[in-house]
Amino acid sequence: MSDSEGSRPSDTMRERVPESSRKFWLLLNANRWLVAAGISGVVFLVLTIVGQLHPTGTPGLFSQADPIETLFQGLLTAIITGVTLVLTLSQLVLSQEQGPVGDQRERMEGAMAFREDVEDVIEEPVSPAQPSAFLRSLVKLTRRHAEAVSDAVEDIDDEPLNDQVATFTENLKRNADAVQSSLKGSQFGEFDVIFSALNYNYSWKLYAVRRIRAENEDVLTEEAHHAFDELSNALELFGPAREHFKTLYFQWALIDLSRMMLYASIPALLTAVGGIIYLEPALFPGTVFGVRTLVVVVSAGVAVSLLPFAFLFSYILRIVTVAKRTLSIGPFILRETDRSRDLDWGETDAKNEADGGDEGE
Repeated sequence: MSDSEGSRPSDTMRERVPESSRKFWLLLNANRWLVAAGISGVVFLVLTIVGQLHPTGTPGLFSQADPIETLFQGLLTAIITGVTLVLTLSQLVLSQEQGPVGDQRERMEGAMAFREDVEDVIEEPVSPAQPSAFLRSLVKLTRRHAEAVSDAVEDIDDEPLNDQVATFTENLKRNADAVQSSLKGSQFGEFDVIFSALNYNYSWKLYAVRRIRAENEDVLTEEAHHAFDELSNALELFGPAREHFKTLYFQWALIDLSRMMLYASIPALLTAVGGIIYLEPALFPGTVFGVRTLVVVVSAGVAVSLLPFAFLFSYILRIVTVAKRTLSIGPFILRETDRSRDLDWGETDAKNEADGGDEGE
């Protein structure tokens, strides 16, 4: 069976992303406070090193207060303008949640209709309320239907079909077990829930299910057809559920970002204003650990003034990375693939792991 659409990507997002482990950790897993602090720390270190090694020296650089005053005036303007703009954009995004009662009722009806659809397939009177438990129930459902597909094709005398289904279902069950384990105990608002959901490559699984069924239509029994349908339906439910919780997480992250920028803007504004009004080069003679005191003070002031933008940078890094990896919904693979290979249901070669992306890339 030739693969004209592409080779099987890895299941976990880490294996699909070509970046190094450290870069991947920085983009997604690292605490956003830690990333923001790291950005400010790098700014401080770079400015300190440049100021210390500058051939002109501190007296020549800061013979007058004007360069320092101009610097902090620019930072003050940037802080007020930047924070105001970001908060306005955040409120614009969040305003989509507001609307007349008719719109809110339609949203409620859509949410309840989806939950009822899920309750029908998971055969539970009430679907879980927590996002992590809700997603875990869908993953568990796909695992159960994968086992049903495997049982349904056991009696079919077709070795290639049996091999394809066996390899596919083993891969799905292994992936489902890992995702269920990582979702257990995860709390929404933390990135763990979304990251665990991203590690379930439902898009490829849905594509594989539909393809196996289409290429073996003539030999499948009625029971097998039904099992394939049930598995497809379960995977199709996981897609919009994940996208819904991803959207909610983005809104949650924007709220956190707005709050962090507001908190960080207070010391940033005080530092910038203090630099304009009170900072005089003559007040800071001598050295600190061999570094000119004035260089340390100015570098620290700039680092603190840039805190709001450090938080902005750290949060947006994660949001845009997730958005890029999940651009599409459904069985679309927006990534480079090796089109000359036959579809390998068993193993993913090193090139696929290097080039592979989620369903959105």
